[in-house]
Amino acid sequence: MIAHPPLEETGLLALVLALLSSFALGISKSGLKGIGVLIVTLMALAYGARTSTGLLVPLLICGDIFAVLHYHRHTRWEYVWRLLPWILAGLLFGAWIGKDLPEATFKWAMGGIILVSVGVMAWWDLRKSKHIPNHWGFAGVMGILAGITSMVGNLAGAFSNLYFLAMRLPKNEFIGTVAWLFLLINLVKLPLHIFAWGTITPAVLQANLRLFPALVLGLLVGIRLVRSIRDPLFRKLILVLTALGAALLLLRPAG
Repeated sequence: MIAHPPLEETGLLALVLALLSSFALGISKSGLKGIGVLIVTLMALAYGARTSTGLLVPLLICGDIFAVLHYHRHTRWEYVWRLLPWILAGLLFGAWIGKDLPEATFKWAMGGIILVSVGVMAWWDLRKSKHIPNHWGFAGVMGILAGITSMVGNLAGAFSNLYFLAMRLPKNEFIGTVAWLFLLINLVKLPLHIFAWGTITPAVLQANLRLFPALVLGLLVGIRLVRSIRDPLFRKLILVLTALGAALLLLRPAG
């Protein structure tokens, strides 16, 4: 297991990894979803798994606010309200089990579920299926898994991606709906990290200030990238990135 120094003693390599993670986070929040595992992995390599979990939350909220301001006109609120209660239930369950959950168990279970789900979505697309799974059970399963993975590892994006792709939302509606959903989720997570887990401290907030410029740069670059991607390609790209993220999760060493 890698020994990580306190935040106040961050070395050059850790700072570079954290800046890259923040830049990738900006790209993700601008609409290019599916790279959440890369973001989490880089930050964990910089500061350790537990510290990085709390460190990312304020940055996530900043990115969410930007995304909401930029894409709010495209939000489909009926999908937010359909998924949010299940995610909140998953968050509470994740807060309860998160301290004692072995990372190996978490990564193999989540990686396997994501890859199977991506496979099903790809099969639907190859069959040119127009079926939309509107049963409440689908929203329930995806929402609870998103809540658990969000609390434990800031990895809810994979399951929300799969849910909204299954709903066949166009590119801008996909991004605008996800933006509001994750702003609400991360605001709920904030007090849990501060008071229940103790992973957000004054030192963490100071580290966030150093990383904030990289986040802004990623947002600006991401906006230009997303504008150049047509809707059909956007859907395929999100599926591919989500599958690659699951594979990276399975390959990531514990600790």
